[in-house]
Amino acid sequence: MLVLGIETSCDETAVALYNSEKGLLAHRLYSQIAMHAEYGGVVPELAARDHIRKLVPLVRELLEDAKLVLSDLDGVAYTRGPGLAGALLVGASMGQALALGLGVPAIGVHHMEGHLLAPMLEDLRPEFPFLALLVSGGHTLLADVAGLGEYTILGESLDDAVGEAFDKTAKLLDLAYPGGPSVAKEAEHGQAGHFRFPRPMTDRPGLDFSFSGLKTFTLTTARDHENEDHQLTEQTRADIAYAFQDAATDTLVIKAMRAVSQTGRNELVVAGGVGANRSLRNKLADMAQQENIKVFFPRPEFCTDNGAMIAYVGCLRLMAGESDDIAVAVRPRWKISELQIPGAART
Repeated sequence: MLVLGIETSCDETAVALYNSEKGLLAHRLYSQIAMHAEYGGVVPELAARDHIRKLVPLVRELLEDAKLVLSDLDGVAYTRGPGLAGALLVGASMGQALALGLGVPAIGVHHMEGHLLAPMLEDLRPEFPFLALLVSGGHTLLADVAGLGEYTILGESLDDAVGEAFDKTAKLLDLAYPGGPSVAKEAEHGQAGHFRFPRPMTDRPGLDFSFSGLKTFTLTTARDHENEDHQLTEQTRADIAYAFQDAATDTLVIKAMRAVSQTGRNELVVAGGVGANRSLRNKLADMAQQENIKVFFPRPEFCTDNGAMIAYVGCLRLMAGESDDIAVAVRPRWKISELQIPGAART
C-alpha cells in the first residue's frame, strides 16, 4: 500500500510517501521558523496561511522525487490533531479532497502517535511492548506501549511541557527562537557546577512531571545575576542555560529510569522535538548501559514534526481496515489515551 502523509499541525508543512513493502520513499518539509521568529513564537493565523501556500507545491515536489503520480496512491493520511485548529484544517481539507478525488481511503492520524512510532522508520527499531518518553513543545509524557493503539499513560506534565520550558527559558535569556536548539547551543559554553537548579518532582514517588517551577527558578536566578544595566554577562547567560538544560534533562532521565524499574520493560523509545537534544541522548545512553536496556531514537529530522511519521502510522491503520468518512473534522485537543486499537469504533 502506498500512502501519502500530510503534517500541518503547527509551524511546519511536511509530506511523505510510505510504501508498506518498500518503506519510506520520499519526504519533504518546509519550516516556518524564520517567519515566526520575528514574533518569538508561533502565530496561528500566519501558520495556517503559510500551510495553504506551501502544501500543494510540496506534494508536487514529493511525487517528482519519488517518480510517482497522484493516481499511484492507495491512501492518504493527515494529522487530525492535536495542534492548531486552523493549521490542522489545511492538511485535513487537502487530505480528504485528494482521497475523494482519487477514490482512495483517508485516515486522520494522531500527531503524538506519529512521534511515538517514528523510531519504527529506522533500520534498528523497537518491538512491542515498550516504554515511550514523548518530549516536545506541547507534550511531556511517559507511556507504556503494548501495541498499535494500546497506550497507557504512566505520567505526564502537570503544567508546562519540557519543550515549552526550553522556549520560555530562551526568551528570558534573550536567545533566538525556537528555544530548544538555542538553549542547547548556549549551554555548550556554560560551566558545570556554577549554578545548581532543582530537579522538579524527583524527590517524591510517581512519574508525573512539572517544569513551571524550574522555569521560575531560572527567571529568578537570571534576575539575581544581572549587572547594573540589568543585563547578563555572556558567561552568566551560558552558565544559566547549562544549569537549566542539565536540570531538565536529568529530570526526564530520572523519571524514565523509574518507569523502567516499575514496568520491567527493557526497551525505551524517545520521541518528539526535545528528543534531538544531545545532552538528553547522552544521558539516556548512559542510563541504557546502566540498566541493561535498549533506547531507540528517531533520526534528528524525524524528532521534529514530519510527514514520514504520519504516512507510516496512516499506512498501519489503513491496512488494518480503518478509514475516516468524508467529513473534514479535526481535534485540536486530543489525548493519546483516547486512541483505540485498529478495528474498534472510532469517535
